Amino acid sequence: MKKSNRIQRYSAPERINHWIVAFCFVFAAVSGLGFLFPSLNWLLHILGTPQLARILHPFVGVVMFVAFLLMFLRYWKHNLIQRDDIEWAKNIHKIARNQEVGDTGRYNFGQKCVFWLAIICLVLLLASGVVMWRPYFAPAFPIPVIRLALLVHSLAAVGLILVIMVHVYAALWVKGTITAMVEGWVPAAWAKKHHPRWYREIQRKQQEKQP
Repeated sequence: MKKSNRIQRYSAPERINHWIVAFCFVFAAVSGLGFLFPSLNWLLHILGTPQLARILHPFVGVVMFVAFLLMFLRYWKHNLIQRDDIEWAKNIHKIARNQEVGDTGRYNFGQKCVFWLAIICLVLLLASGVVMWRPYFAPAFPIPVIRLALLVHSLAAVGLILVIMVHVYAALWVKGTITAMVEGWVPAAWAKKHHPRWYREIQRKQQEKQP
């Protein structure tokens, strides 16, 4: 494909940031499921041994939160709910039939929901994880608070796993999304079809740069 027919969607630092979050999520989720369900204890070997997994799990979680925080600071303005998003949500049945609805910006309403739900779950995971993190912070909290933190941590973890499953499914469903996060670019026709308002903004910026 000619470079003139491409539009950069993500820079190299953005893509690296995304994949750091993705890999940390896999390690944290798999080891967390091993802690939560005795029948899945064998998953703890993903980080070496169960003992090593117990040590590394919270550190991996902190790295994931910090990496996602960088993404949050970079993308939060693009994920604010707007009037066009309401139209998108009302016509979700058309979206399910692969029809585009509304004048979508850089992210559609579904992507924005994933973004905000992910940050909510991560904040809950970090806060509850600190409370139950032995031997560093847990001794400072009473047992009832630690028990509550365990419940919140488990529910937030399940919530985040479900959110990421939706995110992955949508990325596979919309052809071209994976290419954007691997190579950084999308075809101009793809951008015009799926994110028309964002496409026009890119075109306007390119025209302004021309002498």
